[in-house]
Amino acid sequence: MSDFQLYFLLGFKHVLSLDGFDHLLFLAMLALPYTFKDWKQLLLLSTLFTIGHTMTLVLSVYGIADVNPGPVEFLIPITIFVTALSNIFFTKNRSSSGMLNFSALTTLFFGLIHGLGFSHGFKMIIAGQKQRVFVTLMEFTLGIETAQLIAVLAVVILSLLATDVLKVSRRDWQLGVSAFVAGISLPIIIGNRFW
Repeated sequence: MSDFQLYFLLGFKHVLSLDGFDHLLFLAMLALPYTFKDWKQLLLLSTLFTIGHTMTLVLSVYGIADVNPGPVEFLIPITIFVTALSNIFFTKNRSSSGMLNFSALTTLFFGLIHGLGFSHGFKMIIAGQKQRVFVTLMEFTLGIETAQLIAVLAVVILSLLATDVLKVSRRDWQLGVSAFVAGISLPIIIGNRFW
């Protein structure tokens, strides 16, 4: 297996493994309000999340940002909870420019937090790779982005099946799934007390 395949697959599995369920929950909440016709917005949001994630990995790998993992592990489920709540309270007009700008900024910021959460794990992956740190990071990032796009596509397809085949109203689907994920993330937040 080539180095590219190795690190691409590590990034891919980072998102699509059960160990990374927090990543999947966040992506599900991010994609839930959108449909196939919103593919440009979804691509933008997924890419912004990857950029934020990658920025903090870069800062961590080069020793610019080294944070205590306790507060970060506390913040990650908060990003899921907040995104779920935004789906509950802002069910209409998601594609308006003001809402998209807000979603873009929060998605980038939440990507920074999720990247910090994995920064120590990534440092272990690249241990001994001093010559090709940046290349390894880009290979890993391509795997992450590919997996994220698959996850986002799966959420959009599930939403389409629920609303068009099962005839669940779009609003009820969004509220129900978001409330369920908020309910999952709340005990994780409470159980992740780092103080």
